[in-house]
Amino acid sequence: MSYETYIFDLDGTLLDTLNDLTTSCNYALRMNGMKERSIDEVRHFVGNGVFKLIERAVPNGTPDTLLQDTYKTFIDYYMEHSLDTTEPYPGIEDMLQHLKNDGCRMAVVSNKFYDATRELVDYFFGDYIDVAVGECETARPAIVPKGFPDHPLRKKPYPDTVHEALRQLGSAKRHAVYVGDSDVDLQTAKNSGLPCISVLWGFRNRDFLLAHGATTCIGEPEELLAI
Repeated sequence: MSYETYIFDLDGTLLDTLNDLTTSCNYALRMNGMKERSIDEVRHFVGNGVFKLIERAVPNGTPDTLLQDTYKTFIDYYMEHSLDTTEPYPGIEDMLQHLKNDGCRMAVVSNKFYDATRELVDYFFGDYIDVAVGECETARPAIVPKGFPDHPLRKKPYPDTVHEALRQLGSAKRHAVYVGDSDVDLQTAKNSGLPCISVLWGFRNRDFLLAHGATTCIGEPEELLAI
């Protein structure tokens, strides 16, 4: 392996969260009197954070107050149901174990809100991944880790969360790589000055990723170990 540090996206890269995201989205829409969305629609809504997911899911022209209520309903429901069907993609845990055995440093950066990111990483990958940074663009997380910056971190594709993960890991960019499944991840890697490995088991397909600038794609987690 040519890298010492791996920065992973979460949804669609390490975890298959689509069913729980769809269920939570539709609960929020239903509770606020709006039409539900299909799982394929939600697949294309995710990637830019929860608020953007809800903004895309509600009908055009939805009043801001209703949008905010729907967003809050989603947050409350998802925090109670984020583990209902979510699970790692096949081969992910074996891949992470190999990286850990080789002494690699690993972190997760996500546009999922911070508390959910931390909870999911701790639950599924606590034996492998020590650093997880989620969306905290407008406020600090409820549970603030030691050494967390006082200023807000802008969500991806800004490089803030990647730079913060590298800082917490004590890693340099020159030996690091970003791993993700979307166009947002490709742009985040570029903005962070990191090479990007795009995975094909997530929320976007090969043609979409290549059209958005992907240069290295893998179809199985174990392929990451050979790069």
